[in-house]
Amino acid sequence: MRILVSDTSVLIDLERGGLLETAFRLPSEFAVPDLLYKRELRDHNGPALQRLGLRIEALDEAGVRLALAYQARSPALSLPDTFAITLAKVHGWVLLAGDAALRRLAAAEEIEHHGVLWVLDQLLHQRQTNAQILQTALTLIAAHPRCRLPAREISERLDHYAQLTGGRR
Repeated sequence: MRILVSDTSVLIDLERGGLLETAFRLPSEFAVPDLLYKRELRDHNGPALQRLGLRIEALDEAGVRLALAYQARSPALSLPDTFAITLAKVHGWVLLAGDAALRRLAAAEEIEHHGVLWVLDQLLHQRQTNAQILQTALTLIAAHPRCRLPAREISERLDHYAQLTGGRR
């Protein structure tokens, strides 16, 4: 089974789109580092995420050193983000990241990485939901003022979903 190490933004986008429960039905497991959980999720939907199956993983001493090295290398990244990329790197797991700097570091470190749009693609491909629900969800995600997803990719997916449903955007 594939393990997907998520940063907070991907989980937030899935929540905004009403797709958290659906995403946890994918044939994958979602994981976050314990530091990220404690700082960013525990008091915001953390228990519900755990009930859905979110794994909380700790880094060993060598992992913590690597996370700190990543932060020194990319100071724009938060400590929780560097713990997430380290967790993915150490275990050979997939990183889910919404932060461009985090994705750049993952690419440089040759870590498989994707964003929330990939998760939506997986939901459709794995038949966990339908195009109409994804169209509504992506519209909600894109409408949020903090949405940083590429407009072109949003538009392409919305067009694709509309084609699949025989409807309009």
